[in-house]
Amino acid sequence: MDAEKPQTVLNDEDNHPHNLTTTITEEEEQHMSVGRYIATRIPSLKPPMTKVSNPIRLLSLLNFQQWMFFLVAFCAWTWDAFDFFTVSLTVGPLAKTFGKTNTDITWGITLVLMLRSVGSIVFGLAADRWGRKWPFIINNVLFIILELGTGFVQTYNQFLAVRALFGIAMGGLYGNAAATALEDCPEEARGLMSGILQQGYALGYLLATVFARAFVNTVGHEWRPFFWFGAGPPVLIIIFRLLLPETQAFQERQRIREATPNSAKIFIQEGRIALKRHWLLLIYLVLLMAGFNFMSHGSQDLYPTMLTNQYKFSPDAVTVTQVVANLGAIAGGTTIGYCSSIFGRRFSIIFISIIGGALLYPYTFVSNERIMAAAFFEQFCVQGAWGVIPIHLMELSPGSFRTFVVGTSYQLGNLVSSASSTIESTIGERFPLPSNGKTERYKYGLVICIFMGCVYAYVILLTLVGPEKRGKDLTVHADSDMAAVTRGLGTETEKVERKEVV
Repeated sequence: MDAEKPQTVLNDEDNHPHNLTTTITEEEEQHMSVGRYIATRIPSLKPPMTKVSNPIRLLSLLNFQQWMFFLVAFCAWTWDAFDFFTVSLTVGPLAKTFGKTNTDITWGITLVLMLRSVGSIVFGLAADRWGRKWPFIINNVLFIILELGTGFVQTYNQFLAVRALFGIAMGGLYGNAAATALEDCPEEARGLMSGILQQGYALGYLLATVFARAFVNTVGHEWRPFFWFGAGPPVLIIIFRLLLPETQAFQERQRIREATPNSAKIFIQEGRIALKRHWLLLIYLVLLMAGFNFMSHGSQDLYPTMLTNQYKFSPDAVTVTQVVANLGAIAGGTTIGYCSSIFGRRFSIIFISIIGGALLYPYTFVSNERIMAAAFFEQFCVQGAWGVIPIHLMELSPGSFRTFVVGTSYQLGNLVSSASSTIESTIGERFPLPSNGKTERYKYGLVICIFMGCVYAYVILLTLVGPEKRGKDLTVHADSDMAAVTRGLGTETEKVERKEVV
C-alpha cells in the first residue's frame, strides 16, 4: 500500500463540495486549539446546499450486491427493534403474570439497554477483526434462543435473567448492520440509505405494535405467543446472510492485513493508533448517542402506558396511534436522512430537533384521538434526527474499528439512557390522577413532556459542538490510520532486513 495515498485523499476531501468544514483539514482539526474549534462550530453549520439527485436516481446507484447487503442489514435491524419492543408493549400483561408493578417490569427494558454495550464490544471487535458475516449470524442465532426463552419463563427473576442475556446478544447487531449496509454504499446515496436503514427501528416498532394486538391475550397463553412468534423471522435472516460474502470494504482491509507477516499484530496496532488519535472523538460519540437514545426511549417506551393509563385509550386505539406514530417515524427518518446530504448532518439534526421540541405539548397533552396527528409529527422529528445517525457515525468513526465504534458508541449511549422508562414511570407515579376502579392512574404525559424538552436541548447542544465528516471516503485506501500502521510496519521490516545483512 502506498503510504502517501491516504494523505492525498484526505487533502482532496478537504476541498470536496460535500464537506462542510472545507477550510479545516483532518490534521488541523486534531491539533486545533479549543478556542479556534469552538469558533468554527456555528459557521460550519451553514448549509452547503449540495446538489443531490432525486431519491429514485439515488436508489438506482446501488448495484445488486450493495442492495443485498442493505436489505439483509435492514431486515436484521428491523427485527432487533421488534424483539426489543416486545416487552415495552406488554408491560401490563407481564406485570399481571408475575404479580409486579409496571415499574418492576420496566427493569426488564433497563437491563437490556444496560447490557447491550457488552455485546457491542464483543461482537464489534469480532466483526472488525474477522468479518461482518459470522458475528451477524451468531447474533441472530442468540435472538432465536433468547426470544423463545422469554416466552417460557415462569418467574420474574427468570424473566430478568433472560432479558439481560438478550441485551448482550442485541448489542452486537447495530454496528454490524450499519457497516454491512453502508460501507459499500455509493457516497451520493449514503444520506438517503442511512435514513431508510435507521427506520428499520420504526418499522420494527410498528410490526411489534401490530403483532402484539394479534397475539397478546387473543390466542391463549396470554403474552407468550408474541415472544414465540418473534423467534421465527431470524431464521430467514440467517439464511439470507449465509448467501452473501463479506463487504468489499472489509475484504480490501483484510487483504492489506494478510499481506503482512502478522495480521493479528497489525489489527492491534490499528487499535493503538485509533485510540491515540481519536479518544476524544470516541467520548463525544458516546455522549451524543446517550442523548439520542434518551430521545427515542423517552418518547416511546412509556407512551403506550400513558395512552392506556392516563387517557384511557382502548387497546385498538393504542394500536392505531402507535401505527400512525411509526409511519411518521419512517417518513421522517427517510426524509431527513436524504436532506442531510443537502443541508449537512449537524444542521439537519439541530433543525428537526427544534421542531420536535415545539411539538411536545400536543404529543403528551391531547387526550383524544387527535393525538394521532401529534404522534405522527413528533415521531417524524425524533426518527428524522435518528435517520442521519448511521452514516454520521460511520463517517466519524476510525476505519479499522468502524463496527466497534459505531456499535459501542450507540450501545454505551443506550447504557447511559437505560433507565429512561423507569425514570419516567417512577416520577410519573408522584403525580396521581383519580383511579379507574382498581387501576391507579398517573400524569405520565407531563413527565414525558418535561423529560423530552431537556433531552432535545441536550442533543442540540452536543450536535452543535461536535464535528462532521460528510462525504468522507470510507475505503481503506483513504484511511490515514491504516497508512500510519503500514508505514510503521514497513520501517520495522527495513530495520530487520538491515540487521540480517550485517
